[in-house]
Amino acid sequence: MLLTREEMTFDFEGGKLDPVRDHDFLEWSMNQFLYGEMTGIQVGHWLYDAPDFGAAKFLARQSLEEMQHVDNFLRIMTMMNLKPGKAHWAVRFLSTGMMGGNWAEHVALEMAQGEGFVLMAFYGVIDALDHKPSTDILRRAVKQEERHVEFGENETRKAIAGKPWLRRRLLGLSLVSMWGVRRLAGYMGKRIPNDHAVLRHLPAFLALSNRCAETRLRRIGILDRPLAEVGTLRRAALVAEAYGGKALGGLLSLVTSPLRLLPFWPSKKRLTDVYLDDPHVSGFELPAPDAVPHAEPADAHESAN
Repeated sequence: MLLTREEMTFDFEGGKLDPVRDHDFLEWSMNQFLYGEMTGIQVGHWLYDAPDFGAAKFLARQSLEEMQHVDNFLRIMTMMNLKPGKAHWAVRFLSTGMMGGNWAEHVALEMAQGEGFVLMAFYGVIDALDHKPSTDILRRAVKQEERHVEFGENETRKAIAGKPWLRRRLLGLSLVSMWGVRRLAGYMGKRIPNDHAVLRHLPAFLALSNRCAETRLRRIGILDRPLAEVGTLRRAALVAEAYGGKALGGLLSLVTSPLRLLPFWPSKKRLTDVYLDDPHVSGFELPAPDAVPHAEPADAHESAN
């Protein structure tokens, strides 16, 4: 990856989340993860646009890994007595509203940047949650998440080579996703207790997530200077150019993706619209102790090789 674990680690100053005391927050948080992993399953549709066999093979494997992650979070939620529920609108926007309209947008926005945000959240939960069975699950899953981010970074570099117009478009769209993270930080900042050992740090944690996203954009080659040196008018122009280019390119489905989140917008139902009613989610139960795998199948396969 283009960023190290150390660069993406936030110092919670020894604070820990308690499964009992922090039940409501953990339930809210795990439902954001659950929604994100449900969107990840749909990566399979990008098999149609994969530029080569290697990329297609990676996506096929990733889709299975995302299904594993769904079960991972259902297992975690069951162990901590957390109930499935709706995700926050900003998370739905970042996961579904920012779906790419072509291969370059997919690998840049959903994999390098989007899964980069998720990876940081994984790291944060691993470091701050005082529930070893859950953090053990996430430590295994995080290896797969790191591979997804690295794949997105490498494929984005290939896609933008010699295409300054594409770099501008991806930068404009990335600015929108970073805006979504700031909105989420604002929402949380108004609702969390200032004296909580972990929760008081969340706005700063999300700010670090955006700084890491900016660093990733620079190392990929999408951004050629610090964002602080890009004025407000220039940022607005980049966003306008990005969405204007998508419209001119006939990518109407991407223009309307954020509108799908509105209750009156007609659209085809996707898994992310109906998953809470799925018996696999609503009726999930922990398997018998001797049936719980000790490692993710993909990692076990790698170890054998």
